[in-house]
Amino acid sequence: MLKLDITKTAPFVSAETINGYASRVAAVQKTLELGTCPGNDFLGWLHLPTSITPEFLADIKATAATLRKECDAVVVAGIGGSYLGAKAVIEALSSSFEWLARDGKSPAILFAGNNIGEDYLYELTSYLRNKRFGVINISKSGTTTETALAFRLLKKQCEEQCGKEVAKKVIVAITDAKRGAARTCADKEGYKSYIIPDNVGGRFSVLTPVGLLPIAVAGFDIEQLVRGAQDMERQTAEGTPFENNPAAVYAATRHALYTSGKKIEILANYQPKLHYIGEWWKQLYGESEGKDGKGLFPASVDLTTDLHSMGQWIQAGERTIFETVISVEAPKYSLLFPSDEENLDGLNFLAGKRVDEVNKMAELGTQLAHVDGGVPNIRIAIDCLDEYHLGQLIYFFELGCGIHCNLLGVNAFNQPGVEAYKKNMFALLGKPGYEKETEAIQARLK
Repeated sequence: MLKLDITKTAPFVSAETINGYASRVAAVQKTLELGTCPGNDFLGWLHLPTSITPEFLADIKATAATLRKECDAVVVAGIGGSYLGAKAVIEALSSSFEWLARDGKSPAILFAGNNIGEDYLYELTSYLRNKRFGVINISKSGTTTETALAFRLLKKQCEEQCGKEVAKKVIVAITDAKRGAARTCADKEGYKSYIIPDNVGGRFSVLTPVGLLPIAVAGFDIEQLVRGAQDMERQTAEGTPFENNPAAVYAATRHALYTSGKKIEILANYQPKLHYIGEWWKQLYGESEGKDGKGLFPASVDLTTDLHSMGQWIQAGERTIFETVISVEAPKYSLLFPSDEENLDGLNFLAGKRVDEVNKMAELGTQLAHVDGGVPNIRIAIDCLDEYHLGQLIYFFELGCGIHCNLLGVNAFNQPGVEAYKKNMFALLGKPGYEKETEAIQARLK
């Protein structure tokens, strides 16, 4: 099971302070359970894992099997929570050299609709030319600019390359149950479709079809992913004693550090496969708690790599940071460091050791150095990098986020700040209905 260690925050916030949060956190979790907190229309994620049925997973797996059979590549079109969760899990479980390790049985999983880079889209559509490919279009409205733009290109290319009948089999829509452009398109074209639950926001949606279908298409075990999340949901249920609830302790520790002047949380990993877990985590926490002039700034680093770039700042920069380390206890493979007769690099003292032992000592040594340098450290350990433990980690972070946002007094489930850039972009592009905004922007730019 996931293990949380907060002992290296003790020089900065006392255990007594953190334990003093027990009653506050219990009250917050009660409001989540009763649905009386801000944003209570979006609490569907709270008991999502234990609501997932075997029949639902079987349907997802059947659709994935069709795409795996019919396609050399599958493009996941989505932005934010509509792609980050799936990408995080797929990257964590795939070979680091997936492009070389293609086994001929699994289609390449590609992502689009998360940027407006013309070169990116040109290169993607060029790569797909003359290939059998499918599309998973993920959008509640169907009008999100980045995703809608990519889907229009991909739909046209798919139909031109393989015909409309085949395209109907390999394009899947994950969208609203009843309304929106993506729903209208799916019904009109006859695509297989799944529903994004109304009460689950995008950044909490990795355990809905939004994440489960792409993960299944990539060939990974979604039943184990869900089982891990289910076990964490039970372990952290409302009423669990504070000291036995890792999500509650994590949220309380973050809040104690935040109120003591630590305004930036750096999520660190020592396993390169976890890079996109950091990207998913940044969206989950940044978009959930960055409101009303409040909230920790979420950053992430890949260690030991970034010790040679960001390491100096973490060690000796402004002391407004703390670090949360995700540690994987056991790697999948074993590799021993060799001896060398000449020993020109002076590394024979490592001969015979597993590479992971070196990595773990780098982790411990860095943690001690950072604490000595004034950086509190939280450590989250998972046994290994597999579907089950990733499921645990996902739900742990989701619940920790919901609790912490309520401790801050912000609505975890809206994102009003995201709309500001869209309004300006639409005005600058001359979208109908934005004439007043266009005039105002033109006046500012004179």
